[in-house]
Amino acid sequence: MDRAARAGWRRRHLACFCIWFSLCAISLFGTKERTGRVNLFPRLRAGQTLTYQIAYHSDKRVKTESNVSAAAPGNASKLDTSALLRLKVLGVRATDARAVIQARATVEIFDTDARYQIPNGESSTPKVQEPVSAGKFVEFTILSDGRLDQVNGLSAFLPAQQQAWREWADRFLLAAALPAGAVLTQKWTSEVWETSPSPIAGLRWTRESTYVGDEPCHAVVLTERGDATAGDAEAGMCAVILTNATLKQDSKVKNATPKDFKLHDLRTTGSAGGSNRIITFVSLETGILIRATEEAVQQMDVTVAKADGSNRVHYNVDAKSHSAVVMVSDIGLKNPR
Repeated sequence: MDRAARAGWRRRHLACFCIWFSLCAISLFGTKERTGRVNLFPRLRAGQTLTYQIAYHSDKRVKTESNVSAAAPGNASKLDTSALLRLKVLGVRATDARAVIQARATVEIFDTDARYQIPNGESSTPKVQEPVSAGKFVEFTILSDGRLDQVNGLSAFLPAQQQAWREWADRFLLAAALPAGAVLTQKWTSEVWETSPSPIAGLRWTRESTYVGDEPCHAVVLTERGDATAGDAEAGMCAVILTNATLKQDSKVKNATPKDFKLHDLRTTGSAGGSNRIITFVSLETGILIRATEEAVQQMDVTVAKADGSNRVHYNVDAKSHSAVVMVSDIGLKNPR
């Protein structure tokens, strides 16, 4: 596939993302009422395979000031990634209405377009990554409470593959981590520590999920050209889960230094915050993720200096991202390259 064709594939893919996001947003205003409890844990079987299309876009802007360079130039970066994740279920051990699941996933990156702004104001040449798989995979266990365990092989993936896998895992397991026996309008709250490297210590996400209703849903068909189209199969019903998450900081603004920064004789001050909005469609029949979208906004204002206060550098970061994970039937996908 030449550069023009790759760009066309990416535009179609991102257009598909926008369509699915609009459908998700619209559906929240027409949910059907139903009584009774449902099981939203994925009911998988050994040997089963699933395929998901993943689109991820991020836009980050960073302003930098330091006492070495009074007005260091700012920089910006944009990333568009399109990928296919193929999941194979290796084993299932039932535990009442839930199970412990061993699985393997491969991730093929169709297109990664990264643009970085350089000091003269122009954009660098887009870096387009060819599809990669090379037989690499990640094996993992899904516990009965929806947590991941024994994740092996992820470090061998390229960064774009790791990002795609994490986007899928977060969306696939969101409903699985909710308490059993969900009912309409039920709300759940939870907290999780932010594990990504950060110059701000003590960051945690508070999350509230609401079962807002049921909607018709089905996987889409991915054609040889990479177009996502509606399939002929009759639509099933999905539980719609709306999740709002807020990033909170437990460390003090005047002393926000993480342990790894202290080991390098560094001190940080500042604050970080953010919010995520996630819409998840989960099959009522199988508990399997059908599609999900996420919109995220994060900010950080931090100063990094030596422990004695010298060599201070101030960073102001604004980042936005959106992602979509959609189950696809790839019967028409012979060679996406």
